[in-house]
Amino acid sequence: MTNPNSELLAWQEDIFQVLKQNGVRQVAYVPDAGHSHVIKRAKEDPEIRDVVLTTEEEGVGVVSGAWLGGERAVLLMQSSGVGNCVNMFSLLDSCRFPFFTIVTMRGEYAEFNPWQAPMGLATAKALELMGITVYRVDSPEDAAELIDAGLVSAFDAGQRVAILLSQSLIGRKKWVR
Repeated sequence: MTNPNSELLAWQEDIFQVLKQNGVRQVAYVPDAGHSHVIKRAKEDPEIRDVVLTTEEEGVGVVSGAWLGGERAVLLMQSSGVGNCVNMFSLLDSCRFPFFTIVTMRGEYAEFNPWQAPMGLATAKALELMGITVYRVDSPEDAAELIDAGLVSAFDAGQRVAILLSQSLIGRKKWVR
């Protein structure tokens, strides 16, 4: 039997490697347990600048500015942060910036926090209403391919793309008292 934690790290490491292979040089994020491996690896990598945000909508400006400066950047956030970004997403359309985000989902599988459910249910629709193409990863073996496809669509074709990492993929979050 394989260790579930090693499988978890394997697909998360695959995501980081795909970001590197596609020339990502900046990673903007609000700290999140679901993104912890990629954040840790970005911090360790001298070729990648990690940018800690106080709120997710700042990340839309950071990744847009990176593009203007000739670099590829990604925004890592939780589904609850998508609601914070809706107004800033208009910048992407108005300026025709490419955009790529990876969103860890909440409010789905075995969610303990009722406050996460409304935005969890609305995340994909909110992104789509703002002109962002949404791909969803539900199994570890699909993670690298969907991240790669999204990066190509964003940075080679100038699209706006969000990859949703399902809560069942990330694993249960447990309330600790």
